[in-house]
Formats: sequence, structure tokens, C-alpha cells
Amino acid sequence: MKDKLCLITGVGDGTGASVARRFAWDGYRVVLLARNTQRLSELEKELPDARSFAFDLEDLDQLVRVCRQIKDEMGTPDVIVHNAVRATFKSFMEADPEELERNFRVNTTSLLYLARELTPAMVERGSGSIIVTGNTAALRGVPNFALFAPTKAAQRIFAQSLARELGPKGIHVAYVVIDAAIDTPWTRIPFNPDEPEEFFSKPDAIAEEVFHTAHQYRSTWSFDVELRPFGEKW
Repeated sequence: MKDKLCLITGVGDGTGASVARRFAWDGYRVVLLARNTQRLSELEKELPDARSFAFDLEDLDQLVRVCRQIKDEMGTPDVIVHNAVRATFKSFMEADPEELERNFRVNTTSLLYLARELTPAMVERGSGSIIVTGNTAALRGVPNFALFAPTKAAQRIFAQSLARELGPKGIHVAYVVIDAAIDTPWTRIPFNPDEPEEFFSKPDAIAEEVFHTAHQYRSTWSFDVELRPFGEKW
């Protein structure tokens, strides 16, 4: 798979980095998109054939420029993993209403731009996968999620529209709902400092399922994929 290319947005120290490692382990060249220059630089050194671009996905013009540079210099991705997320956790009366627009731009609109720039060549080739990582905010609204949940719900519905349009053309689109606290330092402290190990979903395990979903047989494609720890109440 040395010629295969995987583009990953939102490469943080949790799911994004684990997804990058999982695809690189299988021989993929990986393209890493995120804001943190230092983290990207460290991963670029760690992973063979890795290339990183540090910028904020809110800048849609920059996203277009980066996509075109990737196509020109590395080719069209075989797999796109849209893991970038922007969130606001405040009451709708307290939060700045503009936060809704900013969350929407990163979570949903950037996926539209990625699809417009990269899927035409994927369709021409007749193969490829787009995996979008989400959470239960895509399925229900709860207090303090009013400026976040609508953007994830829209993200899922947009991904489903892509799946219905691109599936018959050979492009597999799937949405992975992660119903869990992901095991990263920032989810443990200060939010869940006393929770046992089994409370958390491990980034490497999530990455394994993302990889599996991206490589499903055409006769058994999934769209909605739900992941949660065995002890999670749902």
C-alpha cells in the first residue's frame, strides 16, 4: 500500500494521532492537518512519508489552497478522515452566538470544501473512503451543547448526503459516533480525574475501527458506526 494516501484533519494527541499511526503502519503515506505546529512536526518525524500542514480549518480559503497543493504534490487521497472538531460548552444564553458559526465552519463546512476539492478525482478513479468522526451530540441536544450539537447533527446529515450521492460512484462515506470520553490528558484532568480505565475509549482502538471501516468490502459498507466502552450507559 506504499502508494496509498490518507488525509487526516484534526490531528491532536488523541484520535487524530492514533489514526495517523494506524494508517502509516499499514504503509499509507499520511497528510496531517491541524493547528498545532509542534505536534505536527513531531508526528511528521515519527511517521514515514508523512506531510503536515499547520492552519485552522476555519480558514476555508487556506483549506482550498492546501487541498490543491496536496493534489499537485502528492496525488488524490485514497482515504479522508475528517476528525477536526470545534466545540462550545455553554448555555445558549451565555455563549457568544458567533461561536455557533465558527463551530459550524470547522465541523461541517470544511467537510463540504474537502469533498468539493478531493472527491471528483476519487470518483474518476472509482474508489476511496471518507470517514467522519462524531459523537452523540450528532444525535441529541443536551444543556450547554446548543452551540455545538447542531453543527455535529448537520455534519452527520451532510455526510449521509455524501454517502448516498458518492456510494454508487464507488466512494464509501461513513460516520463514526464515539459515545465516550476519549482517553487523553485533557479529558482525564480536570473533567474525569477519578474515573477507572474502563470508562475511557482508547484512541488506538478507535483508530483500528476507523481503519476497518475505511476498508470494508463493497458488499457490506456501513454508514452509521457507533463505538462506546463496554460499561457505557446508553
